[in-house]
This record gives sequence, structure tokens and C-alpha cells, in this order.
Amino acid sequence: MESAKKLGSWLHARAENILAAMLLSMFVVFLLQVLFRYVLNISVDWTVEWVTLVWVWGILFGYAFVVKGTEVIRLDMVYYAVPRGWRRGFDIFGGLTIAAIFVFTLPAVWDYIDFMARERTAALRIPFNWVFSIYMLFAGAVIIRALVQVWDAVMGRGPHVHLPQDPESHDYD
Repeated sequence: MESAKKLGSWLHARAENILAAMLLSMFVVFLLQVLFRYVLNISVDWTVEWVTLVWVWGILFGYAFVVKGTEVIRLDMVYYAVPRGWRRGFDIFGGLTIAAIFVFTLPAVWDYIDFMARERTAALRIPFNWVFSIYMLFAGAVIIRALVQVWDAVMGRGPHVHLPQDPESHDYD
């Protein structure tokens, strides 16, 4: 079990490295865009396309592999205002609803991604199915997180168990 935790920690660190590399590439390409456009007076389209594609990938990849379940934004004003049993019910209902919606949409999303193999991006000529493929990993991560939330609620674990000591402390953790 300890080796599995170490592997998970190592994989999480590598995912953070990949996300950091994405952000760095966006910054470097943005600087190149400024250089080409305002210093060399040359218009290049690929820089804008790269930043846009990496931004989309970064958000979806980041949620799928970097953001921890405890870091997900919740409507905790309402959540912590109700009794613990209600919070467990919210977790179960919310988790099952989210998982069901994402599972229901997976076939249509896959069809769309498969269909978009016919088209390419304007500047870099990347097939759009590659561009949109990150969404499948994102959807899988959302489904798994939602089901873990349900399992934790059923088992009596999760955010519904403990109230924060100071209602404002979560903003500064």
C-alpha cells in the first residue's frame, strides 16, 4: 500500500510538471507573438492558435490529473448550513447526478471527437480529434471523482463529516 501511495504521489508530481510545462510554453509563445508582431512587424497565426489549444488542454488536463478533490470549489455556504445527514445526501445525489450526466454524454462526445478527425486547425494543421481528445480524460476524471464522492458519503467520509473551524479559513489554506 505504501508503494502505491508513493507511485501516486510521483505520478501526481509528473502531472504537475506537465501542466507547468504547458504554462511555460504558453508564456514563451506569447512572448514570441509580441516579438514577431510588435518588434519585427510580422504577423504569425500559429502563436495564437498554440496558446488557445494549450490553454484548453491545460484546464482539462489540470482538472483530470492535478487538482485534488479537496481543492474543488463547492457551494459551501449552503452545504455547511445544513445538518450532516443532509450534506451526505447532497454528496450522494450530486455525485450520482454528475456521474450519470457524464456517462450518458460519453458516446456522443466520442462520436464528435471521431467525426472531427476530418478537420484540422488553421495554422498548425493539428487534427481536431487530437485537440478534443483531452475531453475524454477529463470526463473520465469527473466520473471517477463523482463516484468517489458518493462512496465517501456512503462510508461516512468526506467533507460532510467535519465543519471547518473558522468559516473563512478555507480561503487561506
